[in-house]
Amino acid sequence: MAFETITVEIEDHVALIRLDRPEALNALNRELAGELCQALREADANDKVRCIVLSGSEKAFAAGADVKEMARLRYVEVFGDNLFAGLNDQFAATRKPIVAAVAGYVLGGGCELAMACDFIIAADTAKFGLPEINLGIIAGIGGTQRLVRAVGKAKAMDMNLTGRFMNADEAERAGLVSRVVPAKKLMEEAMGAAQKIAEKSQISVMAAKEAVNRSFETTLAEGILFERRLFHSMFATEDQKEGMAAFLEKRQAQFRDK
Repeated sequence: MAFETITVEIEDHVALIRLDRPEALNALNRELAGELCQALREADANDKVRCIVLSGSEKAFAAGADVKEMARLRYVEVFGDNLFAGLNDQFAATRKPIVAAVAGYVLGGGCELAMACDFIIAADTAKFGLPEINLGIIAGIGGTQRLVRAVGKAKAMDMNLTGRFMNADEAERAGLVSRVVPAKKLMEEAMGAAQKIAEKSQISVMAAKEAVNRSFETTLAEGILFERRLFHSMFATEDQKEGMAAFLEKRQAQFRDK
C-alpha cells in the first residue's frame, strides 16, 4: 500500500516506519493516524517482520497533533468520532515489539506516540513535552496516564500543568527513555536494538512484552502469577529446547518460532 504521510521499509526482519509530514513537523492528523494504524497492522501480520522501529526526522519525531485540523472541531465531532482512539487501540493490539527512535521535538501527540511504543531510544537533541495545556485542552492519547507510569506523579503533573519541556538527559534520568545517544547515531542504535530483538525467539519476545505490559494492569501478586505461567509455557516450545541446548553447547541458537 502506498502511503502519503509515512514511509515504510523492511530490512533484516525490521519494519522501519517513518512519520513523513515535514512541512508540519510530523504533526498528527487523521490521515497520518489512519496510515500509521494500517502500517502497524501490516507489520504485525507480516511473517518477515520481527520488530518495528517508529521514527520521524532529525528536527522532529512529531510536534504534536495538527492544531489546524483540530481548531475547527466541536465536542460532538471529537466525541462522536472517538478522535485518536484508533491509534491507542492499534498500539495496544500490536504484539511485535515497537521501538521509538526520537530526535528533536517529541511533543504532545508525538510524545504520546513515543510512550505507546515499548521503549524509547532518544537522540541527545530530543525535547519531550505535553504542551496541550497551552491550547486550552489536555493530552488525549495517554499523556496523563503513561507519563505518570514512566516518571511518577510529580514530573507528570509538572509537565501536564505547566507545559514545560524535558530534555533528553532529564528524560533518561526520569525513566522516560531507555537510552540517549548522539543524534548521528540514533538510527544505528535503534536499528541495532531492533535487530537484536529480531534474533530472539518470537514466541518468547511476545511473551515478555505481554508480561511487562500486564504489570501496569494488575496487582503484583497477579502479575507474578501471570509471568510464571508464561514462563512455564515456554517449556512447551521447540525454541526453549534449542536455546538451552545452544547455551550448553556454546553456539548461537537457531530459533524457529515453534
